[in-house]
Amino acid sequence: MTSLIPPNPTTLVEAAAAVRTGETTATELVSECLDRIESCDGQVQAFVSVQACEALERAAELDSLAESGQFAGPLHGIPVAIKDIVDVAGLPTAAGVSIESVAATTGRPQPAKQDAALVSRLKQAGAVLIGKTVTTPFACFDPPPTKNPHDLNRTPGGSSSGSAAAVATGMCLAAIGSQTGGSITRPAAFCGVAGAKPSLGRVPCAGVVPISEHLDHPGPIAHGVADLAAMLDVLISHLPGDPTSNDTPHPGLIAALASMPGTSPRLGRLGGLFAEKADADTTAALDHSLSTWEAAGARVSQPGLPPGFDEVLEHHRIVLVAGLAANHQQYYPDHADEYPEGLGGLVAEGLDFRMTRFIEARRHQMQLGADILDCFSECDVLVCPAAVGGAPDTSTTGDPSMNAPWSYTGLPTVSFPIGKTDQGMPLAVQLVGRPNGESGLFQAAAWCEDTLRAAQMS
Repeated sequence: MTSLIPPNPTTLVEAAAAVRTGETTATELVSECLDRIESCDGQVQAFVSVQACEALERAAELDSLAESGQFAGPLHGIPVAIKDIVDVAGLPTAAGVSIESVAATTGRPQPAKQDAALVSRLKQAGAVLIGKTVTTPFACFDPPPTKNPHDLNRTPGGSSSGSAAAVATGMCLAAIGSQTGGSITRPAAFCGVAGAKPSLGRVPCAGVVPISEHLDHPGPIAHGVADLAAMLDVLISHLPGDPTSNDTPHPGLIAALASMPGTSPRLGRLGGLFAEKADADTTAALDHSLSTWEAAGARVSQPGLPPGFDEVLEHHRIVLVAGLAANHQQYYPDHADEYPEGLGGLVAEGLDFRMTRFIEARRHQMQLGADILDCFSECDVLVCPAAVGGAPDTSTTGDPSMNAPWSYTGLPTVSFPIGKTDQGMPLAVQLVGRPNGESGLFQAAAWCEDTLRAAQMS
């Protein structure tokens, strides 16, 4: 039987460099991923659809371009998968439910008539779209059919379930996810890969099925920090006319990694719910990682959480379900029986809210977003677990409480593996940066990732 987890997976950065030197081709990269899909996806169920013929045709076009000494962009020939809440022209967007309910709820045509803004940028950069990945229903909490490739009896997390599992198994080199609570960070952590949630509005949501516009963050899942940087350099952009789009200039993350500061990062380990909810395996892995970083020169402090942080999960839920209710209010009342239990319950809860509760939650969200900046007075990034523990069973997608605060405050995060549970399931750390501070965050994350790898090899 083919191993579901490749022992030495090719990274996006390695593959992109190999294409440019002629060591490999787009066709070879795509063919390798299609082979992995054929051998693994029957068990993992990461994909809703695979566009094999189209991907091979596009790869051949890119190879012809490369033979003439030209390249489409920084992702030339890289096979990328797209979460099925993101529009790809010519393909349906089912959002884990049905194309009929998506069409009725969002008003979007089926199949999609045009690419989402982020898909257009990927194509322009030379990425090859290999397929669409499974999402939980409307990117919420009901479990997906996708299995965790490290243990098929466990969840891959959600809602970017298929995206994380596809990257972990080598069925693509990177994938698009989205996060409203913990839907990039947690699946990446459970599947043993890396994930990035950019600052709110940095990656345009145009063409992405909305969950709750005050919380929605599209972002990448890949094999490491440098791969995430390469993806975000393509994805981050301002979309004029989109009120949710962030117009902060983006200097480039690959450039930031090429000019690392001469000093080690200042790391702020968070307590509160991040310590209380973490299990013993997670706490031990984080303790070990912080000791390794401190021994290598990092300065570790323990900043206090601001007033009101203990209410963050309650208010995050209010903003989430209010957004869901706003997006489903026309369709849900006459079609409640079509909704899975978890999603239907959230929509119903949101429809019952008083407007005053939503306004109070939004005020809290904006105030906490300002107050959390005090945590950075003596540190460059905040450090906490990426999940409360290893992946649980398939009846759930896991606890999002380690991630929801950062979706709520809109701060950027990067997560990557730091160890395993006693049962061999991946564990991960989550680094949190200042608003629109992706450059400094990625420099710290790359330093931490490299330092751990060096320690493991010594």
